[in-house]
Amino acid sequence: MVNWFNLGKRNRSKFARFLDKHGITQQDVANKAGVSKSTISRLCQSDKFSPTIKTASKIIKALRQLTKKDVDYDDFWTM
Repeated sequence: MVNWFNLGKRNRSKFARFLDKHGITQQDVANKAGVSKSTISRLCQSDKFSPTIKTASKIIKALRQLTKKDVDYDDFWTM
């Protein structure tokens, strides 16, 4: 079925689209990075949100372990 209204996926961030593309759940990232799921959820909502450098470092390290890809802060957020 086609989701004509794109419900639940509107204004998703680059970070969220990366998770979707790689089949990674927000909870997977939160657990691996040692941050709260609400932090990951906020980062998935819109590109307007950016993590602190400390939190971003944890998330990037977790994504590298989960995907075996060389991802970096600039792939998702701007300084």
